[in-house]
Amino acid sequence: MKRTAAERVGDAGVDSVSGLSASVREAGRVMAGIRETALAGRPPLTEPRMVIGESWRRMIAKQIDPETGNFKDVLSPEEVERRRQASPLAEVMPVLTEGLVSVADVASHIMIVADPDGRVLWREGNVGVLKSADRLGFAVGASWAEDVMGTNGIGTALVAGRPVQVWHAEHFVRSLHPWTCAGAPIRDPRDGRLLGVVDLSGPAATMHPATLALVTSVTRLAEAELHTRHLLEIERLRSVAAPVLCRITGRAFVVDANGWMAAVTGMPPFDRLPLPRSLRAGRHWLPSFGMCAVEPLPGGWLVKVGDEHADGTRADTPNRVVLDLSRPRRWSVTVSGAAGSWSQELSPRHAELLFALARSPGGRTAAELARDIFGDPTRTVTVRAEMSRIRRTLAGVLAHRPYRFSEEVEVEILPPSDPADLLPHSAAPVVGAARRSSPSGIGGVG
Repeated sequence: MKRTAAERVGDAGVDSVSGLSASVREAGRVMAGIRETALAGRPPLTEPRMVIGESWRRMIAKQIDPETGNFKDVLSPEEVERRRQASPLAEVMPVLTEGLVSVADVASHIMIVADPDGRVLWREGNVGVLKSADRLGFAVGASWAEDVMGTNGIGTALVAGRPVQVWHAEHFVRSLHPWTCAGAPIRDPRDGRLLGVVDLSGPAATMHPATLALVTSVTRLAEAELHTRHLLEIERLRSVAAPVLCRITGRAFVVDANGWMAAVTGMPPFDRLPLPRSLRAGRHWLPSFGMCAVEPLPGGWLVKVGDEHADGTRADTPNRVVLDLSRPRRWSVTVSGAAGSWSQELSPRHAELLFALARSPGGRTAAELARDIFGDPTRTVTVRAEMSRIRRTLAGVLAHRPYRFSEEVEVEILPPSDPADLLPHSAAPVVGAARRSSPSGIGGVG
């Protein structure tokens, strides 16, 4: 079996810094050769790691300069400060700093916190490495998105949606080869929204195999802190909701701005309700409940469930679904009908499953979906569990036995302009086949 250059470093098993540096240099030379072969369009003798190889192919397709990248202007201090104030990451910077900065300083690394666009908002760590970072353009306000600086721990982690370590010549841009970086995405537990990436970067010779695990662990602590803060917000909303709900007859509930339930009366409790992106007071069609009266509360919404419009007519059911896969890392589904519309962002797995169903108007069995997503028809348990989660939100438009969009619903896919950008994280066979087609072959109405 072929070994990647990164695995050779792990096989070295050396304990001293000098020994580790020697192994890094040796594996770095191998990786540099693999990179040159890839740039020349020849099949390499040794394959790069999958996440790196996929990133390189994206960079070649996008014609990123392999020597210096595609530099973008640095944000102004005023814009940086505006983004900092708007980012929930500002709330957990003490957690990130306590967990990583002291380690970064000792290990000759720096901690970088970037927003979902790959813009550096905060950086701290070793003073000498900070000066070196300035020479690379690794400054506050700079963009380290993949389509700007090629394969790197910030941009590639944003595209892949998972922790990524990039070292030496695994960087697509040659000027970054002396560096190593380990980045982990951080998400808002309230709505699953990608908030940015936390990254440790520094000289390749100081790379440690545990760096990525450390960064990932600290980002999980930060997400846990955000979750704790959210629970406190829900508790405050619940105290406001209690006297309001006790005066209501019939079905009603109170949710926060992200749709998480705080209190309920006259109906079973639930976890979360997808809300329209621009919800306002008034009457709205809401998934699973139909037509509802919505009123604002401090920190959330009071929802009174009803089955009719104000004029006494029945609320219309949804008749159109738009699966938007055109934006990088922000895939969504929009359901609409005569009563209005609502949208919800999708996780990578749910985006894959809905794409597979949108491509098959006749429906797919659990085994067929397992083959579409995993290339393995036996993984039906996983498929059924995920489809159960999806149908909690889309019960009005998704049928089962087989899984399919309802016949009364028109389905449209909005694909990216470049087929290679379709769900770039995905290794699903159904997605891979679509990437090899034209944009018109991906989209359309089902």
